[in-house]
Amino acid sequence: FLFKFLVIGSAGTGKSCILHQFIENKFKQDSNHTIGVEFGSKVVNVGGKSVKLQIWDTAGQERFRSVTRSYYRGAAGALLVYDITSRETYNALTNWLTDARTLAKLIFHETSALTGENVEETFLKCARSILTKIESGELDPERMGSGIQYGDASIRRLNRLQTSQKRPECAC
Repeated sequence: FLFKFLVIGSAGTGKSCILHQFIENKFKQDSNHTIGVEFGSKVVNVGGKSVKLQIWDTAGQERFRSVTRSYYRGAAGALLVYDITSRETYNALTNWLTDARTLAKLIFHETSALTGENVEETFLKCARSILTKIESGELDPERMGSGIQYGDASIRRLNRLQTSQKRPECAC
């Protein structure tokens, strides 16, 4: 499986630091503001399945907001980040929550990019939630824009074609 995740929130909240902590298992001391979007990925084990998390670290500045929203299409989930020491970023959550709710229900997890506390657990919990929805049939990974890919699409198409060709024709 491949799940596309977004990391969203106001500028200066540590989105890039959380991504770096998750990918590299270390804190990134000197982090510049993200311009547009940056990417990272990591393969994790979720319920005995290999899942590649493709993480899009979005710019938090207001001037990039319309560009950031375009990345929401085709995302399986989003992590909403705010700075616990900044009332301003907390107050800005309302706008980000409105955007994030278009993707899925919310899960609250307090993390620390500095110490790494709960960073991996948060990504894994989100991935586990998505995988559970796929397995229960609540989420269709074949749906365009689901933010999920699995297996080789060309092999899946070939299998569907072969199945449809095996069906007997009506001789009415």
